[in-house]
Amino acid sequence: MKGVAHLDFKEFIIVMMLFLISCLPATYEKPVATDQMIRINHIQVIGSHNSYKEAIEPALMQLLMVEDSSLFRSLDYRHISLREQLNIGLRNLELDVVHDPKGGRYSYPLGLKMVQQAGCVPLPYDTTGKMKTPGFKALHIPDIDFRSNCMLFTDCLQELKDWSDAHPRHLPVAITINAKSDIIDRPGFVRPLPFSSVALDSLDEAILSVFPETQLIKPDDVRGDFETLDAAVKANNWPFTDSVRGKFIFVLDEKGEKQKNYTRGHAALKNRIMFVNAKPGSPEAAFIILNDPMKYEDSIQHLVKSGYLVRTRADAGTTEARNGDYRRFEAALRSGAHFITTDYYMEDKRFGTGYRIQLPGGVSARCNPVLHPDECKIKELE
Repeated sequence: MKGVAHLDFKEFIIVMMLFLISCLPATYEKPVATDQMIRINHIQVIGSHNSYKEAIEPALMQLLMVEDSSLFRSLDYRHISLREQLNIGLRNLELDVVHDPKGGRYSYPLGLKMVQQAGCVPLPYDTTGKMKTPGFKALHIPDIDFRSNCMLFTDCLQELKDWSDAHPRHLPVAITINAKSDIIDRPGFVRPLPFSSVALDSLDEAILSVFPETQLIKPDDVRGDFETLDAAVKANNWPFTDSVRGKFIFVLDEKGEKQKNYTRGHAALKNRIMFVNAKPGSPEAAFIILNDPMKYEDSIQHLVKSGYLVRTRADAGTTEARNGDYRRFEAALRSGAHFITTDYYMEDKRFGTGYRIQLPGGVSARCNPVLHPDECKIKELE
């Protein structure tokens, strides 16, 4: 063998490389990228409920409480902007929409008139006239709980997209959508329009007016070569996180006629933008919503193990926050539900209970306690 002094440069580099390799521990293995091993159904995150909602103004709330204190106490919560919620780590948001194709249907809520008739001055509302423009509006209960952080549905979507574009490596964000059409059959209340197949087509179009399909996880993407969505998710065909960072998954949280109107002509949701809250085992089943984890903990665990994505709720109607009661949230964590929504990712100090919902350790995502591979590492999720 040549002495070191007689080696040319290329031979010297080869010898040094061999020497360094020989110094590696015997147990050394090439690291596996977590993103390439973890599918989106292997993760658990926190989200918010009625994410766009602002507080009912004090003067109107006082009038409503006189009429039905129990009912309207349940509406006494508010949210920060969608952008701020995403910034603090929420990865599931909810938007309620009403159909307003001509515009102006919700531009002057009855609640404003009620405040005026009581001798008070209502807080400013829609000073730029957005509610007069045609298109879907984001609000909770027409005429009563109508204040929103983003009045136009497309404004809500644009806020989500702008945030995502600025944070392209975020975990997928699930957006559940309620298509609101319930009528309050009392004098003076607006009558919401129904959600026909045409209206639901327009809802897909509204999403695509803001998001390119490449920024969405669509039913077609998950179904792949399987005949149905149900078969695909049971075969664990959800995408790996490395391929869907920076994307959104939309879910129509409706049953009955609205769900039929959305799936009609789109078997197994072919060529649709949103998933639906379908019955397990049906061709469209992939994303299931069971809001009571104390009642359905075992059922949620079974669904998670079967391959479905599941959303549940940590609290409802302000009850748990007022009582400092974490039992529902603890059941949600144990259930393995992928998305756990709350109205209290931040404490409401008025209640004095310290109630606040976050994942153990304060992380924005963790390995699903019911279903995840050994390679899942919390610190590498987000």
